[in-house]
Amino acid sequence: MPDPFSPFAIGRLKLRNRFVRSATWDGTADESGFVTERSVAIYRKLAASGIGLIITSYAFVSENGKATHRQYGAHSNDMLPGLRRIVEAVHSTDAKVALQIVHSGLHSFYLGPQGIVALAPSRVRISKRPHRRMTEAEIENVIADFAAAAVRAREVGFDAVQLHGAHGYLMSQFISPLYNHRRDKWGGSPENRRRFHLEVIRRVREAVGADYPIFMKLGVVDDEDGGLSLDEGIEAAYDMVMAGVEALEISAGCTARGRPFPTAKSPSDMEDVYYRPQTAAVKRKVSVPVMMVGGIRSLEQVESILTAGDADLISMCRPFIREPDLILRWERGDTAPAKCISCNRCVVTLRRGEPLECGEERRLQEEKYQGPIAPMNQEGSSSQSAYN
Repeated sequence: MPDPFSPFAIGRLKLRNRFVRSATWDGTADESGFVTERSVAIYRKLAASGIGLIITSYAFVSENGKATHRQYGAHSNDMLPGLRRIVEAVHSTDAKVALQIVHSGLHSFYLGPQGIVALAPSRVRISKRPHRRMTEAEIENVIADFAAAAVRAREVGFDAVQLHGAHGYLMSQFISPLYNHRRDKWGGSPENRRRFHLEVIRRVREAVGADYPIFMKLGVVDDEDGGLSLDEGIEAAYDMVMAGVEALEISAGCTARGRPFPTAKSPSDMEDVYYRPQTAAVKRKVSVPVMMVGGIRSLEQVESILTAGDADLISMCRPFIREPDLILRWERGDTAPAKCISCNRCVVTLRRGEPLECGEERRLQEEKYQGPIAPMNQEGSSSQSAYN
């Protein structure tokens, strides 16, 4: 069995182990997208916790591609000093850090001035959000924005950049038949629908050079009839590797209901590593390292995944919200499963406008000091979540 705690290499990038912190919106940026002291503190704590690779919260590449408030920006050189502080915090240890960059397309929920409508590959009836079809010039501009954001990541010292091609954001919209009804070179055939991805990869590679690692978080299948099929998603993954992607993290794509994120699993699904079949299928097709994410909560699951060869790297998110030092605990011999119960109260905390924290830990602390209290309102907790 591959040792999950032993060093692992993605090309020239050397990681101290096989554990990855999957990108996690933490709600600590200011309203303009600048990194704050609280942001730096999160990454400093993660870096000291034994994780090999930390992938940041998604950072928008264009003003018109911002998903939500208090999201990091990578759209302007003004962001560089703050982003550099994240890098410095992580590099104070031997951890590595990648910047995840995104354009949210139709799911740009926080566009500032009223009257601004979201950009999308096509006008679609399945979404009631104000949006319009992108022009050819706008597509080219967004591709250029991805390249410029990747250059900023390299300039401030990030060890890699991860393109967010999952969870229903713009890349997912372009590749999905549910959202892309174009009949020009950007739509129609499977090859045309994945052209946006391949062009972003090509332009990013030209901008950052041959040696800088480019990763992709790929929504390899949609969860609705008529959406991106797994077979097509696997072929797209292969093409992206051929275009220059050096590691893939496999997740979900679009839904016909317009949700931007995959459904986060509940405590009843704790034994379900819910993207394992899809990830294993991609792993059999491509030659680069593959990260598995989604519902991993125990070292036993980790060992099973690596032994079967279903993935090369283990990516988690919600467990690190409750236990940032989970990997150190496991490595030191306490191999009890993660304390995370997949309750999604962390998501509720963010929706309340508060920075990311474990809602279950908060509940327990409140109960400890105040006595028994009513359960935290979990409205929406079984719906969409970016967290795995």
